Amino acid sequence: MKDHSPTNSDEISGNREGEIEASSEVVPAVSAPHGKRRSKAEVASQENRGRLREELHDRKVEQLRQMFDRHKGTRQLILLQDFPDPDALSSAWTYKLIAEQYDILCEIIYAGALSHQENIALVKLTGLPLQRWTLETVKTKDLSVFQGCAFIDNQGTTCNLTEYILAAGVPIAAVIDHHNLQGEMNAEFTDLRPQIRATATIFAEYLQAGLLTLDASVSLHIKCATALMHGLRSDTNALRQAQEEDFLAAAYLSRFYDPQLLNAVLQSSRSKWVMDAIERSLKHRTVQNNFSIAGIGYLRYDDRDSIPQAADFLVTEENVHTAVVYAIVHDKDEEIEVVIGSLRTNKLTLDPDEFIKEAFGQDAQGRFFGGGRSQAGGFEIPVGFLSGGNENSDYARLKWEVFDDQIKQKLLHLISPKDNPVYDH
Repeated sequence: MKDHSPTNSDEISGNREGEIEASSEVVPAVSAPHGKRRSKAEVASQENRGRLREELHDRKVEQLRQMFDRHKGTRQLILLQDFPDPDALSSAWTYKLIAEQYDILCEIIYAGALSHQENIALVKLTGLPLQRWTLETVKTKDLSVFQGCAFIDNQGTTCNLTEYILAAGVPIAAVIDHHNLQGEMNAEFTDLRPQIRATATIFAEYLQAGLLTLDASVSLHIKCATALMHGLRSDTNALRQAQEEDFLAAAYLSRFYDPQLLNAVLQSSRSKWVMDAIERSLKHRTVQNNFSIAGIGYLRYDDRDSIPQAADFLVTEENVHTAVVYAIVHDKDEEIEVVIGSLRTNKLTLDPDEFIKEAFGQDAQGRFFGGGRSQAGGFEIPVGFLSGGNENSDYARLKWEVFDDQIKQKLLHLISPKDNPVYDH
């Protein structure tokens, strides 16, 4: 499977019920600069949307509380995407701590790798409880002891464990995510908010609502708040893309997080593998119409997080607003290969989710090969029958050239290559 979950009937996006009719009268806008004034209808509409948002939030908190009540004294699995980021890690930890208030024992699991230096530092410095379950590991587990599972910052589509957990009959207790809906999931509780920049923001709101009372004198609470602040900061580009809810969440967390601990996480050094990926992306990039596209060959599975870091670097180039970096990632233990790519963009009118889905489409089961959120996205395309055989250097080179050309062709088709000539570096 690949990433996300069920329709949220409580979603208020586009809900205009109860909005007040337009009026020609205007009132001073407290926050409007240079004396600009808004109509009464604009002010009332904004207040109404705020009230509806608060009602939705209160309803969700109560539904989550009821779900935990029903599961008291049980065990749950928290499933993360294969390569969990700070937002996923911190949100999952918060879910676990909240669940403990209801005597629910949770295990946080993922199937891939922690290779980004900040993720490794976050887990080590905070003691974040995390377990790696490979596909072989999950087959040895007695899954009957778990009465529920939760998908946090994903909807099951970017987690290789999803199929096995659900096939074992473990019901979905919760799906909590800030990405767009990816597909139907029969979850007991669902909170999907694509209008919010980080899942950490949603969990900060849960904390504010009293699902867990943070105490600044409790070391565990300080570390969790620091992790949440890092997750929020990471998914909002250091708050530069933050919206009102994100700023409010950051303000709340500022009372509990440890700035020195967060600084230690952020100052972790880039690995040799990341520097090598950046070097290869610079060498092989193709720039057209302000897009920078780079295929960087083969990578070890454990170094997969160097791909988004290379994309982060390429998008900083002058006259480039969007960067796409991809590689064939091979896992010798599982004997699988997959093309993995990351997109980063500074162009506000480019929707990474739509762009990636249009570029690469769906598999035979109708699942998209990738998607995204504001200013970032990713894709995974199985190599399938062509996996392996890389001991033969000529075969490995030919295989890479085929995938490299095909991916570039699909991307350049959207970028309108006829407008400007391609130039290679």
